Amino acid sequence: MKDALQVFACGSNRALAAEIGRILDIPVSPLEISRFSNDNLHVQVQANVRERDVFVVQSFTEPVSDHIMELMITLDALRSASARRVTAVVPYYSYARSDKKDAPRISITGRLVADMLQTAGADRVLTMDLHADQVHGFFSIPVDHLTAIPTIANHFREHYDLSNMVAVATDAGGAKRVGRFSERLGIPMAIIDKRRVSDTQVKQGQVVGEVRGKDVVIFEDEISTGGTLVSTVDTLRAAGARSIHAGAVHGVLCGPAIERLRESAIESIVVTNTCRIDEDKHLDKLTVLTVAPLLAAAIERIHSGESVGALFQ
Repeated sequence: MKDALQVFACGSNRALAAEIGRILDIPVSPLEISRFSNDNLHVQVQANVRERDVFVVQSFTEPVSDHIMELMITLDALRSASARRVTAVVPYYSYARSDKKDAPRISITGRLVADMLQTAGADRVLTMDLHADQVHGFFSIPVDHLTAIPTIANHFREHYDLSNMVAVATDAGGAKRVGRFSERLGIPMAIIDKRRVSDTQVKQGQVVGEVRGKDVVIFEDEISTGGTLVSTVDTLRAAGARSIHAGAVHGVLCGPAIERLRESAIESIVVTNTCRIDEDKHLDKLTVLTVAPLLAAAIERIHSGESVGALFQ
């Protein structure tokens, strides 16, 4: 059945796709992505996909709209080329943050993009650590929702002293996620009362839980501009934390994130490669873990009809 499995890579994270291909022992199939003179995108599938089981890797990273359109056109091209089944592998689904109508006259864009993926030709979606679990329900096609929490937790277990460590949620919304992380490590957790003022500004209050004299690890689903993380560091230092570390699945690191993190009192930051992190964003205190083995294992199980959930048992 290996002969019927093909992996394609759009432009957002080719390195991750190549690593997945190496683990599966198959080459990444060729895909030509170019632009016409009027800036329209042009995608041509340069391999036979008739009756094949096809997986397309694309994270929704900057420029997000371009990368979404690349994926949509690629899915449509594969469907037109008679692929037996097409799976959109979206390690980072950025519009999961648009999961509710929290202001008048706005779009719940997480649902809109889910509809677009199906319309474009996706038969199923493989993604990782959605910002909100309910986004899974926006899809009317099968979704395999992976998590990198075990990967990051294993790194902390191997490289840190857990005897004095506390996991911290930056707000009540992230408490469930941090609870899973702290439970896997066998450490206590704390929660910070947070109010979001704008997309780039947050206001934090009291720490619920004991952090004085503790080594704390702030755990998030993503680090975007770093505003929440820096505010949390200030709150934890004021509460008497001994040392501060951070872990997140998606290292988006956009806008002023790198400068903020470089100047912050965070001693170490651990993210995964669901988002491509360019060389100019690498900091001495930043560790990037790979999720390619997890994605490759999921792809192999989807292809062969085995349980994906068994990966986490």
